[in-house]
Amino acid sequence: MCEREILNHYNHLDSQTTFSDLGLDNNILEALEVLNFVTPTEIQQRAIPIMLEQESDIVGVAQTGTGKTAAFSLPIIQKLDMQEAQPQALILSPTRELCIQICRDIKAYSKKKKGVSTLAVYGGSDIRSQIKSLDRGVHIVVGTPGRTLDLIKRRRLNLHGIKWIVLDEADEMLSMGFKESLTEILATTPEEKQTILFSATMPRDIKRIAKTYMTDPIEISVSHKQRSAKNVHHKYFTIHPKQRYKALKRLVDFHPDVYGIIFCRTKRETQEVAIKLSADGYNSDAIHGDLSQAQRDQVMQRFRKKQILLLVATDVAARGIDVSDLTHVINFNLPDSLETYVHRSGRTGRANKTGESLIIVSDKETYRIRHLEKKFDIKVERGIIPSGIEVNKKRIFAEVQKLEEAQIGVPNDLSAILEEVKERLSEMTKEELIERWITREFAASLKQLAQSEDLNMAPSKSGDRRSRRDQYTRSGSGQYTRVKVNLGHNNRIAPRELITMINQNTRGKSIQLGRIDIDRASSYIDVDTTQVKDLLKAFKNTTFRGHKVVMQTAGAKKKTRFKSYKKR
Repeated sequence: MCEREILNHYNHLDSQTTFSDLGLDNNILEALEVLNFVTPTEIQQRAIPIMLEQESDIVGVAQTGTGKTAAFSLPIIQKLDMQEAQPQALILSPTRELCIQICRDIKAYSKKKKGVSTLAVYGGSDIRSQIKSLDRGVHIVVGTPGRTLDLIKRRRLNLHGIKWIVLDEADEMLSMGFKESLTEILATTPEEKQTILFSATMPRDIKRIAKTYMTDPIEISVSHKQRSAKNVHHKYFTIHPKQRYKALKRLVDFHPDVYGIIFCRTKRETQEVAIKLSADGYNSDAIHGDLSQAQRDQVMQRFRKKQILLLVATDVAARGIDVSDLTHVINFNLPDSLETYVHRSGRTGRANKTGESLIIVSDKETYRIRHLEKKFDIKVERGIIPSGIEVNKKRIFAEVQKLEEAQIGVPNDLSAILEEVKERLSEMTKEELIERWITREFAASLKQLAQSEDLNMAPSKSGDRRSRRDQYTRSGSGQYTRVKVNLGHNNRIAPRELITMINQNTRGKSIQLGRIDIDRASSYIDVDTTQVKDLLKAFKNTTFRGHKVVMQTAGAKKKTRFKSYKKR
């Protein structure tokens, strides 16, 4: 049966499909029932029957939160040979947190099937205990690439009996520098196996891995529209870059019952924001790559118990965090990849609950909001950062609501004290009681927030941008040629750095530039047609941070980053 026939065969599944329709055994269905899993997601509906009935390799294009773990683990659990006490399935994931989460999920799914043994192997934990577990015999190994390869080289993890290998979050593993480790691991696995690769995106290196180590894989792609949770309300706030932290505090203050994750770009920024929040009295902590496993576990345990209400994290460190009742995801910065934003926002609005994804952006970043809306078919509402007075009003009414909802009932041993309190307050009117309560509970914050400044920054008018761009065009020949440069987000280059590099290499020449687009691996610059040859000649022997710069003419191409500049 060809790929198209296989996909067509299973495409009749719909929203009415249940797990019992997918061909799963009763012991797995019982475990899913305990977990309140009733309706499979799209990736589960399409992948599970294929894995149960076919031995074809599978490439799944799906985001975090679409149910990938159950999609690949349920068929593996069902098809395990319980007589073989050796690794039959190897699941690779990019981070310790995700590795632990996958292992925890598999144990829950296999709870009703006796004897299934699962082991998580990852760096930062005692390798000797992991070796002892392997020696006792396990069926499923879930590991990070680094620790998995270490165990293979020590000849303590034997992959000769592997029937399934799963690469989960494959693009993330590559971006974290695990390409060589993945290649070495895959090279040690037997030829006769089923390979399952899941990735949010399909960059060139992922396609190369699929071509090299997979045989005629069936591709299952979850639609973009499903990637953004329907229960998430998206909102962005435009601020001056220097006011970013103040805006964050104001937004947190405006949501008294906030329980969420604040995403930052770097480990350093994560730590700085967490320290500031703690110093300002917020119940927060950080999770990032510099923490030991014990520290990570401690922070996550406190967060799950709601002893921490604000978790500040990088995208990589947040992999594997599975908390179903988050009220908010706050983007302290937009990530470089818009797909990553969808990953972030999908962490709230789960389990039929609503959630909010808030984005703090500078005026120069607002164009990316339009790209986000268009690419993922979601509506991102422009929000107004509340004033100090509005924050105070929201906080006071939140406390009033708690008073209204509080259960009335005083223990018998306190009834006498209650009567005495009533007597002492009897001369006060209701209005006086309310005024004294507000003054006592909110006096300090009322004074501070009432004097706070307006943090909103009006976005630039599109007409102004167009007039500037028209001015740039008139300053040259009026005809532009698109030039491609082999530098992009992966090289951590920004438009300003591109312009500076052009200035440095074309001294004495007035190169007219138009539109600049930057994607993951390349940049595209509109250059005055009469000056293209001079520019290409100037960059014949140029490097950027040790990386040889290759510049050549290219056809027009749509990219995710957009801005217009003129060489200064």
